[in-house]
Amino acid sequence: RLQTDYIDLYQAHEDDLSLPVEAPLETFGALIAAGKVRVIGASNFGAARLEAVLCMGGHNGLPRYESLQPHYNLMERAEFESEHAPVCRRHAIGVIPYFALASGFLTGKYRSEADFAKSVRGEDAQQYLNPRGRAVLTALDEVAARHGGTPAQVALAWLLAKQPVTAPIIGASKMPQLDDAVAAVNVKLSEGDIKQLEAPYKARPNIAFR
Repeated sequence: RLQTDYIDLYQAHEDDLSLPVEAPLETFGALIAAGKVRVIGASNFGAARLEAVLCMGGHNGLPRYESLQPHYNLMERAEFESEHAPVCRRHAIGVIPYFALASGFLTGKYRSEADFAKSVRGEDAQQYLNPRGRAVLTALDEVAARHGGTPAQVALAWLLAKQPVTAPIIGASKMPQLDDAVAAVNVKLSEGDIKQLEAPYKARPNIAFR
């Protein structure tokens, strides 16, 4: 179905804690040697194990993880920023965050309890309808208005402005959603924009709104 005989980037979906951290590298090395995979990446690794495996990659014939796929967006920041980002910067690997729009919450389409029933993904976004989430949406609306864009574009532009992010992963189900997301590359946030978008995360507890 992919009409290709090799994979450009193979992401290890999750770290198997029952195995030595370097064990999967041997298997990936065989796939790379066979021409089936070009490069590999890691996903959902703890920072300590990620650091350890990055120190091993590139030695003794073992391949190196070239990217990390973390859960990172305007609503989920603490773990990546405090633990993983320093590791990624030290080892110069790419970062491709998933849930970049927090299950659609950062598009602005979920603003009340009634909105969650409008989409099959609504239940996943419900956790963000709290004081912090409402404050983030307000900031997104205001920044988007200044740039003539949409909340989704601003949320993606924020990720693109954060080092060491390479590119966010988006989950578009319709062409207009894809077009909207791609236009995020044209939104250039100022330092003031970024501070405004980040302020609610530090100022408000992540407590469910009732």
